[in-house]
Amino acid sequence: QEQLVESGGGSVQAGGSMRLSCTGSGYAYCTYDMTWYRQAPGKEREFVSSIESYGKTNYVDSVKGRFTISLDNAKNTVSVYLQMNSLKPEDTAMYYCKIVAYGPNSCPPPRWGQGTQVTVSS
Repeated sequence: QEQLVESGGGSVQAGGSMRLSCTGSGYAYCTYDMTWYRQAPGKEREFVSSIESYGKTNYVDSVKGRFTISLDNAKNTVSVYLQMNSLKPEDTAMYYCKIVAYGPNSCPPPRWGQGTQVTVSS
């Protein structure tokens, strides 16, 4: 099953910024919910932020005011971004994107990205 392609992770000092990207194809004529999750070592995967096709966004309380989710679409391809500012060591985790599409039968099934590591040092 085709995966979403993530990029943008890495290491940064506390207070720094990072932008994650997640791209997938096959979404022409679809609407979609796009979500970022994260999983820290020894912890369960948690919701971080989501955005719908029409722009409605949601954030977990711990990132409100620091993270911004956005999307871009061009014909068959969609991308979701997570701009992370004022990063804290507790933001350290593997970050995963997920896209759930709705519409014609041609719309893809739910897909996950491969994950990208974000490490914030104090």
